[in-house]
Amino acid sequence: MTCAILLERMTKSYGKNRGVADLDLEVEPGCVFGFLGPNGAGKTTTIRVLLDLIRPTSGRALVFGLDSRRESMAIRRRSGYLPGELSLYGRLTGDETLRYFANLRGGADPRSVHVLCQRLDFDAGKKVADLSTGNKRKLGLIQALMHRPELLILDEPTVGLDPLVQHEFHHLIEEAREAGQTVFLSSHVLPEVQRVCDRVAFVREGELVAVEDVAALTGRAVREVEVTFATPVSPSAFEGVDGVTNVTANGTGAGPGAGAGAHTLRLTVSGSLDAIVKMLARYEVVTMTSREPDLEDVFLTFYGDQLGDAKRSASAAGEEAGDAA
Repeated sequence: MTCAILLERMTKSYGKNRGVADLDLEVEPGCVFGFLGPNGAGKTTTIRVLLDLIRPTSGRALVFGLDSRRESMAIRRRSGYLPGELSLYGRLTGDETLRYFANLRGGADPRSVHVLCQRLDFDAGKKVADLSTGNKRKLGLIQALMHRPELLILDEPTVGLDPLVQHEFHHLIEEAREAGQTVFLSSHVLPEVQRVCDRVAFVREGELVAVEDVAALTGRAVREVEVTFATPVSPSAFEGVDGVTNVTANGTGAGPGAGAGAHTLRLTVSGSLDAIVKMLARYEVVTMTSREPDLEDVFLTFYGDQLGDAKRSASAAGEEAGDAA
């Protein structure tokens, strides 16, 4: 089976600055694939190479077996793209903008466009210049989705969208998966990735750190949980609970000096919350808060050694270059 996206040692340098280096990546057809990392990691650079908006310094990128340089027009015909920074003609209305993009593509079903506008609560009669940031984002999503492309490439698609529209966007992505479309989604929002993606890759400082199934990734996530009880509870009660470590009571460790009990406990919980929830059910809980880990937390937890090795290699290479000079 031909990969929807295949990167082979793909590198893009900007003079002395490196965008991405030696990326090897495969994305299967029909997969919702999250391409993740902090701002400046190289996500947008990779997307621009896929669409031949910029050229790789070395290596290559294939989309449905088509070379991104030699066959870029064929790739674009089969793709829908939402850039991270969307530039639109301010004097056109939303409807005129969508008809303009549809004409460039050789047409789009007006009924499909109308349904998308309704589902995303978008008023296509307003001029683009008068639209809020969120509504411009909706317009960008509609133009990417309206022709039902084989490949959707979405760069930070939900930035500026309110929660209700984000929820509808998630439904649209699920429908795209069911229809056999491939989605390549760049994001730094972990809950969104957990909600819609099948597999994820994490890129940091231009290098691919890991590729994971979402189920495996979220199953190992570490959360900080704070629980307030109606009556004092001893930290020792949570010793041995599956996945629970570092229990503190009012800032005191859960050792012999922790005291008889406290109204508020703080716990570190890794993996499933099932065991801790069942334990908490024995007590009268007043409040419970859980700080979800961000992407940096998750990947530093499980790939910190690799990141450290990459930094040490870069440092050593810099020192060798300095010695040679």
